[in-house]
Amino acid sequence: MAHGGSPGRQAAPGGWIGSELGLRVVSSLVMAAAALVVTYLGGWVFAAFWLLAGLVVLIEWTAITRVEPRGPLRATLGLSLVGMALALALRLPPWTVAVLGAAGLVAAAALGRRPHDRMWSGAGLLYAAVIVTVPFVVRDDARLAAVGVLWIFATVWVTDIAAYFVGRGFGGPKLWPRVSPKKTWSGFLGGVAAGSAGGVAVAAIGARYGADLPAPLWLIVVISALAASLGQLGDLAESALKRKYDVKDSGQLIPGHGGLMDRLDAFWSVCALVGVVLGLLRLAERW
Repeated sequence: MAHGGSPGRQAAPGGWIGSELGLRVVSSLVMAAAALVVTYLGGWVFAAFWLLAGLVVLIEWTAITRVEPRGPLRATLGLSLVGMALALALRLPPWTVAVLGAAGLVAAAALGRRPHDRMWSGAGLLYAAVIVTVPFVVRDDARLAAVGVLWIFATVWVTDIAAYFVGRGFGGPKLWPRVSPKKTWSGFLGGVAAGSAGGVAVAAIGARYGADLPAPLWLIVVISALAASLGQLGDLAESALKRKYDVKDSGQLIPGHGGLMDRLDAFWSVCALVGVVLGLLRLAERW
């Protein structure tokens, strides 16, 4: 028994690093380092990184929702994601990506045995497609480039860290106890405040070093706050999906975290927001 510990309780192997929080921190640092390196490199390496992430998310999604026939659906939808990533990396027209996505949805509708299989496999393709396409579109945009990707990282990561520690420190009323018993309103608001500051800081530093911001700073403040809020709602949405299917984690890939979906739920929400905003901006430019 460890000195000072309670009876029958032993220290985690490896000390703090062997604890759940330690594993979360170490694995988060490794993933963050990998994401930053590929963001710096850009191009095909960046596209391949997010394609791999999207494929893993698709596998986890189909496992959680128990669609059938799982193997053929994974293979067909995976090919659709690969096609979309290649179309982006080769700078093919945007409609090519849309056609490849639509083909995947048609395949899901044709292969699924039940309405449940068709609906959830199609939703899984759309979910994974956001992860595969939006980061590359942002990195490849002349105005956004690496600063745009770093803004996404900052809003997601800072929000997640602040929400965790503020929630633990202040406690208080639960945000949505039926879905996620540990999340509190204090953590949510602390995450929004910190995530907004993180996003604005990245934009301001980028502007200081010559980046051409796509919007005035006041609007970036608003979008950063919206992104920090949506990121946490994305986390709750994934928790609701897992609760619906009585699953604790989306997988066992990442020590201390579970599956990749468990780490990219907030990232997905912010990417979805960015994709909508970019789409609206490009439509406005054409008009």
